[in-house]
Amino acid sequence: MGSGTHIGRVRGLGSAKEGAHHWWRQRVTAGSNLFLTLWFVFAILRMPGYDYASVHTWLQNGWAAVPMLLLVVSVFYHFRLGLQVVIEDYQHEQKRVAAILLLNFFTVATAATAIFAILKVAFGAAA
Repeated sequence: MGSGTHIGRVRGLGSAKEGAHHWWRQRVTAGSNLFLTLWFVFAILRMPGYDYASVHTWLQNGWAAVPMLLLVVSVFYHFRLGLQVVIEDYQHEQKRVAAILLLNFFTVATAATAIFAILKVAFGAAA
């Protein structure tokens, strides 16, 4: 017939079959965060100066802007995945949907702001 209790099947409280997919995405983003963060640290250490003009010039290079964009996307997606698990584990059903919606809006808004700033510098905003 199926696994779980009779009342669980009636209420639809069985497995959603989404756990492995979510778990795998968290591991992939964790790996990309590690790789891109190491790139970022080494790139910063190799810079000739740390003043505004040096960093601005560095970020205008495509070899710096593209990995920075990837880093922002990966970090914010990993952030969303991790907090989604926390919300699902500790919030009651009534607040869960609102909390996940707020999390999604916050993540998209802050990631979009960071991406906009990187693109603005990369495409030649005045220093």
